[in-house]
Amino acid sequence: MSLCKKEYFNFSISTKGNINPQPILFIFPPKPLHLTNSIPMKTWLFILGICLLGLMLGFTAWQNKVNMDWPSYHGANDRNHFSPLKQINPSNVHRLSLAWDYDAGGADTSTNSTQMQCNPIIIKGIMYGVSANTQAFALDAKSGVELWKTHIQVKTNSTTSRGVSYWSQGKKSRIFFGYGQYLFALDAKSGKPIPSFGEGGKVNLLSGIQREGSDEYVSLNTPVTIFKNLVIVGTRVSESATALLGDIRAYDAISGKLVWTFHTIPRPGQYGYTTWEKYNYQNLGGANSWMGMALDEKRGIVYAPTGSAAFDFYGGNRKGDNLFANCLIALDATTGKRLWHFQTVHHDIWDRDIPAPPNLFSLTIQGQKKEVVSVLSKQGFMFVFDRVTGKPIHPIVETPFPASDIPGEVAAKTQPIPTWPEPFTRQSFFEKDINPWASNSDEIKKELALAKSGHAYIPVGKEKTIFFPGTDGGAQWGGAAVDEQQVMYIPAKENPVYSALIPNPKSLKLTKAGSIYQQQCMSCHGENRQGNEDGSIPSLLQVQKKYNLKSFLQLLNQGRGRMPSFQHISLEQKEAIWAYLHGDNVEVKASNLLSVSDYLMTGYNRWFDSKGYPVSRPPWGTLTAMNMQTGKKLWQVPLGEYPELMAQGIPRTGTDNYGGPAVTAGGLVFIAATKDEYFRAFDRKTGEELWRYKLPAAGYASPSVYSVDGKQYVVIACGGGKLKTKSGDHYLAFSLN
Repeated sequence: MSLCKKEYFNFSISTKGNINPQPILFIFPPKPLHLTNSIPMKTWLFILGICLLGLMLGFTAWQNKVNMDWPSYHGANDRNHFSPLKQINPSNVHRLSLAWDYDAGGADTSTNSTQMQCNPIIIKGIMYGVSANTQAFALDAKSGVELWKTHIQVKTNSTTSRGVSYWSQGKKSRIFFGYGQYLFALDAKSGKPIPSFGEGGKVNLLSGIQREGSDEYVSLNTPVTIFKNLVIVGTRVSESATALLGDIRAYDAISGKLVWTFHTIPRPGQYGYTTWEKYNYQNLGGANSWMGMALDEKRGIVYAPTGSAAFDFYGGNRKGDNLFANCLIALDATTGKRLWHFQTVHHDIWDRDIPAPPNLFSLTIQGQKKEVVSVLSKQGFMFVFDRVTGKPIHPIVETPFPASDIPGEVAAKTQPIPTWPEPFTRQSFFEKDINPWASNSDEIKKELALAKSGHAYIPVGKEKTIFFPGTDGGAQWGGAAVDEQQVMYIPAKENPVYSALIPNPKSLKLTKAGSIYQQQCMSCHGENRQGNEDGSIPSLLQVQKKYNLKSFLQLLNQGRGRMPSFQHISLEQKEAIWAYLHGDNVEVKASNLLSVSDYLMTGYNRWFDSKGYPVSRPPWGTLTAMNMQTGKKLWQVPLGEYPELMAQGIPRTGTDNYGGPAVTAGGLVFIAATKDEYFRAFDRKTGEELWRYKLPAAGYASPSVYSVDGKQYVVIACGGGKLKTKSGDHYLAFSLN
């Protein structure tokens, strides 16, 4: 006769990750349990001990079977990059080793121009991601064995992809992902397009955002946000005067039909219309939500950040604060109705987009729990708001800044500066901030003395103007992680960038090839066609070594990576650019159908010394732990290194970086992101580096953390292709050996 009773329960835990319920054996004493004189106390203690042991064994058995998902971009709809898994921790992370290596294919290793920025999702033991040539795939997340992969050949703009999104209803399950200008719906089991969605399984996102004078470049490179049966979409558009509208849209997840649209450049009668000039909704574009959104599922609120209006660096044709550019917008996810907004930059003329998705978490304020939403900035600030009302948690002060000296430009008189938390990057650049061992420091000092520099929000002028941090951060698209103790982990960079404005040489009839280059190419490749020193934008000085006329025209028509398509200019003008790059400044027919700006910028010029290192004093890349209860840094460490500098005795400097972290309840922060091609694990309490692994190509992406059959894994996409690093196409997963 047994003294204990066996019962089975389907047991699950409420966490930010998804756990698949498993039947668990629990052992209980018989009811009622009475201590009597007939059974000695020692016997009862023995019986209770056996029951407790059974309970522990049952729980251990459950742990060994449990699957913990990474079900959405950055881990969950709160975008906190957090996993509650604890199997891998500071005491054993040194045992982390390669579990599997998946070759996704598609890398262009001849020009090193492809990337993989994908943060893969894991649902019920299946991993979904995107290859270097933007093909979606599904893997067995335990073994890395491919289950399916798309072979989409639709003609569209080239793009990079940061991942996919998952939707299910009953027995139906779909994967949504962006392929250039198209939103695709795939059967999650087979990878085949759903014929009943849109037109043959896809929706053309160009439809509805065109305007007079615009180009046709639109790309869906960040995973969509899904609320019930709605697929909420923001897009990337060009940053030139020809940019498309940046509207935020929601589509029916089953049919692909448009459900609602939020106009980020308001129409007459809509809130915010008076913050623009009268016809800007017809003749301007941009103000788009390219970076990804967060979702409060309980309240049905989607939080959508936006970037600047186009053209980014001159706003003489869009006088006013320009709502809803550079805003965090809280929208009713069901209807698209604006609930509240906050503008982080007024009348942006610095390309200061909100660079990453928001984070949703809770803080204890004066003894009360308050649910908040935060966004990072390229300037190194963080803005934190009450999630429901939009009221700042701490004061944000409107601070005066200088006026512009460019004719026609009217810079905003003030900009909002948070008083809390403290900035996670430096905020000024003076002579004292020059790298003390820069190879040509005297020359750098002379250039700085002639430039406009010093603090944030200096309007770009005709002379060299310094942005610090640079035009892509500060914070970047990888975003921040938040753990269960309200500590935020932020990767950032502190590299100066310079530019200037020059008048746009407009012509009604004929135009020179050099003018076409200035209008279409100079903002990225620079006034002297040298590209960026770090290789993120290639030089065009020897373009003939990589391309012939045919392949060059194909590149202009399709675009590649961050380079948009130039289908909006004529074949004659494209051939004129080719001629100009070969030294022939030919004259061709001008185009009067496209929007133009009165001024052009001379490029996103990252400032390096003569040996190719940033001219600013290190650190150049950082990982910061911010206590969100106090608003103070817990620690900040350099992220990445230059081995040749360390060999000279120079302390770790950090490097430029792209990609986000993942933080675990086990006490670790995982991040790749760096130019040195390492994947690292840090102690989340101290910032000490505990583990590193040399990747086959740099991991300019955010890692995902999950478990299958009780075993914890961390996976990273190794796509490289930026910062003069080689391109790759492998996904690497790690577990304890």
